[in-house]
Amino acid sequence: MAVTGTDHEEFVRLTDPYRRELLAHCYRMLGSADEAEDLVQETYLRAWRSYDGYEGRASLRTWLHRIATNTCLTALEGRARRPLPSGLGGPSEAPEEVLSAPVTDVPWLRPLPDALLDPATVVAARGSLRLALVAALQHLPARQRAVLILRDVLAWRASEVATLLGTSPVAVKSTLQRARARLDEVAPDEDLLAEPEGAADREVLDRYMAAFEHADMDALIGLLQEGVELEMPPNPEWFSGRKNVLRFLASRAHHRAGIARMLPTRANGQPAVAMYLRDEDGVFRAHSVQVLTVRQGTVTRITAFLDAGLFEGFGMPRVLS
Repeated sequence: MAVTGTDHEEFVRLTDPYRRELLAHCYRMLGSADEAEDLVQETYLRAWRSYDGYEGRASLRTWLHRIATNTCLTALEGRARRPLPSGLGGPSEAPEEVLSAPVTDVPWLRPLPDALLDPATVVAARGSLRLALVAALQHLPARQRAVLILRDVLAWRASEVATLLGTSPVAVKSTLQRARARLDEVAPDEDLLAEPEGAADREVLDRYMAAFEHADMDALIGLLQEGVELEMPPNPEWFSGRKNVLRFLASRAHHRAGIARMLPTRANGQPAVAMYLRDEDGVFRAHSVQVLTVRQGTVTRITAFLDAGLFEGFGMPRVLS
C-alpha cells in the first residue's frame, strides 16, 4: 500500500505526543541529551518507514518504544559507558592543588534539561531520570540496561520484553535479577529513592545561589551535608566530605563576592543552576551547569558540568551583561 501525505499527517498527529517520553527513554539508555535527541529522530524515521505495516497489535506507545529501544541498542554496540568522575576512582585528598587537565577522551555523562521534557513526563519519571540512577545504569551492559528500564521504569511485562529482545520471559527475568544486583552494588539506595521535594528544593537552591554569589562560606557550611560530594566533569578529580569540598571552593580564585552569577534551572528532575563567571572585561560568561542532589534541606551532591556548550540546551545565554 502506498503511503500518502494524508498518512504522514496522521502519523505526526498520533506519534508526536510521545516524542518527549521517548527522549527520556533514550536518555536513560545513553546518558546524553544530544545523543538521545538524535536517536529519537532516528526512531521517528524508522517508525515512519514502517508505518504502513503497523497493524495495531500493540499500542502505538509500545510500538514506538520498541523501535526506540532497538535504535539505542544498535547505537550502543561497541561503545564505552558514560561515567562521572566518581565512577572512575576514589576522591582526591588534595583540594588546594591545581586540577589536572580536563580529560577529553572520556564520553562523560551529561545532564538532561527538564525544559526538553513536558512536566507530566518529569513527574511520571518518579526519580528514574536522576543523575545517580542514570550514572548507575551506565555500569550495566546495554541489554541489561534495556531490560531494567523496560521492566522497572516502563512496567512492561516480561513477555513483552522477551518479544522485543528475541528471547524468553525466563531469560528476561534472569537478566533483570542480574541488572538489579549490579545496580545495588554501584548506586546508594538513598540517591535512587530520593524524590524531589518541590518548594523545599527551590528554597535550598536559592540559598545555594546566594551563598556562591556572595562567597559566603558560613552559608555554604549550613547547606552542605557532612558527606557532600563534588565532581566536575571533564576534570577527573572529585571531592568527598564537607571539609574537602569547602577547602576546594575556598582555594579557587573565582570564589570571591561579585565574581559569580547564577540563574536557576532544572536538570534530571533535580534543582540546578547555570553559573557565570566575570571576566577581566567585566562580562559574565558561561562557566558550568551544576546539578544538585538535595535531601532533607541539605545538598548531598554537586555535579558541576564544566561545559559552556550545555547552556544552549538549557535555554540559557552564553553571556550576561
